[in-house]
Amino acid sequence: MEVKIEKLVYGGDGLAHHEGQTVFVPLVLPGELVSIAPAERKKKFVRGRLERVVEAAPERVPAPCPYFGRCGGCHYQHIPYDAQIRYKTEILRETLGRIGRVRWDGPIGSHASPPFGYRNRTQWKIRTAQEGSAAPAGIGYFEAGSTRLCAVDECAILSPRLGETLAKLRTLVAGKTLSAIDEIEAFADAADEKVLLNLSAERLTESPEAIASALRAALPWVESILVQDRRADKFELFGPGYLSYSAGSTNFRVGHLSFFQVNRFLIDTLVEAVIGDSKGRLALDLFAGVGLFTVALTKRFDRVIGVESNLAAAKDLEVNLQSSGGVSPTHRHATAEAFLSHWQERPDLVVLDPPRAGVEPETLTRLKKLAPWRINYLSCDPATLARDLAALVGAQEEPGPYEIRDINLFDIFPQTYHMEALVRLKRRT
Repeated sequence: MEVKIEKLVYGGDGLAHHEGQTVFVPLVLPGELVSIAPAERKKKFVRGRLERVVEAAPERVPAPCPYFGRCGGCHYQHIPYDAQIRYKTEILRETLGRIGRVRWDGPIGSHASPPFGYRNRTQWKIRTAQEGSAAPAGIGYFEAGSTRLCAVDECAILSPRLGETLAKLRTLVAGKTLSAIDEIEAFADAADEKVLLNLSAERLTESPEAIASALRAALPWVESILVQDRRADKFELFGPGYLSYSAGSTNFRVGHLSFFQVNRFLIDTLVEAVIGDSKGRLALDLFAGVGLFTVALTKRFDRVIGVESNLAAAKDLEVNLQSSGGVSPTHRHATAEAFLSHWQERPDLVVLDPPRAGVEPETLTRLKKLAPWRINYLSCDPATLARDLAALVGAQEEPGPYEIRDINLFDIFPQTYHMEALVRLKRRT
């Protein structure tokens, strides 16, 4: 069928209509006439596979990556970078209104990144050579909408050091050095020099010591290695167990199983925006991670408490707060819900940086009861952000206890549909 693309929607697809059905198509632009093959049919929608662009949008550009369209990692390489920012801003505004009925007519500030070479963290899938199979060994990413491997020789969105690491690992995979490993996660430091590696296998067929030795010989810049045997539920560590990442004026300890922001160019900008002009007596960071925002808050508030439920990240948080040099902050290893269930004192500021699933409804209920003066909410998913803002801000006809001060979009993930949005809220007077 041929369809006319009306707009881009969150998830990387273009939206069209055909014979009463809504049609979703990847790798397109608004205004384009495209020929598609239905890949999935439901009662009210069709998910299509792009066959041919019949009439291209004027702004369409050739994708620089030879794997684009097959690899599932990127979605927007056919769109000029400034247009990517514009479309993401439109999608954010539309999603907040459609899902949360949150109307925001003010500007959405945008913070761009260098469009390539930005990732300090990545996860590669590995296909080992199997006897009787024609498929060669390879390392790369899953194909779009599939668990088939798209083996790659290079990846343009990786930092130079991670690109170099990928090239070395390709050689090791081809030489059957990593015959049992099916997944590798790599994380590079701020200087893009040292790398931390997580390796995982369903069942190890060689000793972790031999694997680590081979990796250290091939990749002398590797700081620490963690090898997981999933069937045995066992981890083996080779190295200190963490990487030191410099952000602002602080060196953060980031362990193998801890989260850290993945765009090496926007971290300082993000911290400055999340903290903003805040200052006062008490601040809570309820999804603190290793303390990226918690440490910065110690320079502005008399008391700061960082709350983190992941045990590995909570241990990093404790170390990072001890060496922060600000006020004497405290940390809690707990969920935000468990912490708030026992906390009574009203904070001046609460920082929320939850995972993609957003904030639990019970946590939002307790937060509204606690009534902080300000809430700065950083989200990596506009759909769950819209849902949570609906509980805090309410709709135009039935306002909630908070109102929006400003909204900013950070393009943490150029070439993809993913985005990071910061919404700063204040209590209504």
